[in-house]
Amino acid sequence: MEFATGFGWTRLPVLAAAFILGSVLTVSAQIIPLTAAVPDEDAEAAEAPDVNDPDVLRSIDIDKLDWGQLAIDAGTLNDIITAKKRAQAAAKDGLNWATNANANGSSAVTVKQSVSSFWDARIGADMTVTNEPRTMSELLAQKATNGGSVPQSSGSAWAAATAPGAGAIWDKTAVEARVDPGAEQSKLGASLTKSVPLSNDTSLTLQNGYSVNQQGTTALPGVGGHITRNYETDQSAKVTITDTGTSITAGQSLSTTDDKWLRKVGAEQKLFDNVTVSGSVGETSQGAINKSLTAGFKKSW
Repeated sequence: MEFATGFGWTRLPVLAAAFILGSVLTVSAQIIPLTAAVPDEDAEAAEAPDVNDPDVLRSIDIDKLDWGQLAIDAGTLNDIITAKKRAQAAAKDGLNWATNANANGSSAVTVKQSVSSFWDARIGADMTVTNEPRTMSELLAQKATNGGSVPQSSGSAWAAATAPGAGAIWDKTAVEARVDPGAEQSKLGASLTKSVPLSNDTSLTLQNGYSVNQQGTTALPGVGGHITRNYETDQSAKVTITDTGTSITAGQSLSTTDDKWLRKVGAEQKLFDNVTVSGSVGETSQGAINKSLTAGFKKSW
């Protein structure tokens, strides 16, 4: 019904313009002097319609046209538009759920919600939900799939915020905190990003990240709990070529558990819409080289 209504309102200015134009031509024809040149008979014959021309209205039943669509109230139309905007805002500010099935039979469930649009603050949780076996056959099937053990449900809660930078020093500040009660782990991290255009289709993005990882152990009778903290920092530079969809990244990271910087280089290529291929080569604390090649598909709606 909305499409028909919009089409009807669009035709009204066209019909009015045609009526005004016809009136102007009629008045102009009445004031033409008698000394005007007589129209060419051949031109009139060429412009005269032919009886053999196809009738464009032949397939349209005029009696079945809904002329009532032109009588819509302007206030009603505004109410419809306002209701749609409210529904879109409610869907955006509400909880956003996503579920993906894992290979071991469990499900990865993600829920998030926007808290504030000023700093783009969000809260959410990432959970792994397993189905409790109801029969012995289901229990044996789960153990066979997971190497002899039964998968357990787990989850972590997180909060993230993105804020502007500090003038010309950096452009964006991102802060994220994550807590996993089951594993007694927590993480607090922050990153500073600065983007510099190199040319019309090439840009350079510099990023510095800092994080604190905390791992705790459960207290036992006679033995107190123990908490360890690991501090990490990473630096990266990313060159992006917009025309080709190519990006090249080089970076390094350092943590309190390692005694040296670990370097890493990588590249990503966009093949076509929503499909990318990326590869990376990086050092490890054991001295070996870590290589990876992945392909991904991402779709948002």
